[in-house]
Amino acid sequence: MTSRLARGVLALLCTGVAAGCGSQAAPVAAPAPRVQTAPLSTSLVTPQGTWAVTVMGGSAADENNFWQLFVRPAGATRWSLVTPQGVADNGGLVAAAGDGQGASLVVGFRPSQGLAFSPLATSSDTGKTWTPGLLDAGLADVPDAMAVAPSGQTLALLHDGGIEAAASAAAATAGQWSRLTTLSALAASAPGRGCGLVAVNAVSFGPNNVPMAAGSCVRRGVAGVFADRGGAWQAAGPVLPGGFGGDQVQVLGLARTAGGNAALLAAGTSLLAAWSDGGRWTVSAPVTAAGDEQGVSASGFGPAGSVWVLFGGGRAEAIGGPGGSWRALPAPPAGTATLAPGSGSSAYDALAVAGSRLTVWRLAAGAWAQAQVINVPITYGSSG
Repeated sequence: MTSRLARGVLALLCTGVAAGCGSQAAPVAAPAPRVQTAPLSTSLVTPQGTWAVTVMGGSAADENNFWQLFVRPAGATRWSLVTPQGVADNGGLVAAAGDGQGASLVVGFRPSQGLAFSPLATSSDTGKTWTPGLLDAGLADVPDAMAVAPSGQTLALLHDGGIEAAASAAAATAGQWSRLTTLSALAASAPGRGCGLVAVNAVSFGPNNVPMAAGSCVRRGVAGVFADRGGAWQAAGPVLPGGFGGDQVQVLGLARTAGGNAALLAAGTSLLAAWSDGGRWTVSAPVTAAGDEQGVSASGFGPAGSVWVLFGGGRAEAIGGPGGSWRALPAPPAGTATLAPGSGSSAYDALAVAGSRLTVWRLAAGAWAQAQVINVPITYGSSG
């Protein structure tokens, strides 16, 4: 399939733009945890509207899994399919507010179908049109693999744990990336050694456009969140409440907020939300993940630092922000692949998938009500 996006990617490849080579994971002396990451299915809210990423179609083994992007424009109640066309999306999609102010959205395609790089696409009109871009490396398989600062500086987390940086959104679109760090270098830094870093799971920005990274640590009770201040990485994570000193901590998500960052942490069989105001962290009480044998199946962040989690066992929990408490949402409808925040603090949409059919359920008065059905045109066997 040929399109403006595909032609743009090919044109950028022809310019010869290249990123630095990756490095292998740094060895650790203590037994490493089984690295836990959040699935790519997620949602995010920008001034343009609410966006949702999910996979549809059929078996991934048969390459009939097609990742889709949907948007519900600000002030609207209905969702639209806006997946950028012309590039194979079997590897998954990663989305981030595209200019730091949310006036655009940037989408990265994880490598698939023989690609060794990640095409990008940016839209400033709720997905009606897309401008192609390029990251000449493969994005990591995590939802927070891209981040954009208010300055426009852009970060990309690669599949090998390295982090690429572009000086502006325009530079990112043009494929002008440079290596910020590697996993081995970050693990060898003082804060990396202090936590026993074994994986990087998310990138973000703190106040004053400070690059941030977060991941999984061997040292028990330590949350691996790091800030790059003047070229030197510093520990920037929360101190967990008592009772978690014996647990290895993994950061499943990290998102920029108006005053700092919000994070989703896994510690043992518990999940915790945490919020930074740029200096001090506030950590929620835990919510247990025990009993959900399939673990976290989707998660995301919403307005005012809200966090939601969808468990594979058919349970959903949400917390409104600093000082809030986890609350169980009504059991999501069958097939729910991701949740998306609604217009109120307790409002959510559930996006349920059955093959090429997406059903939107809306939470109202404590119950889910069907709000919309979208039939997605999927050509099985096309792998594109």
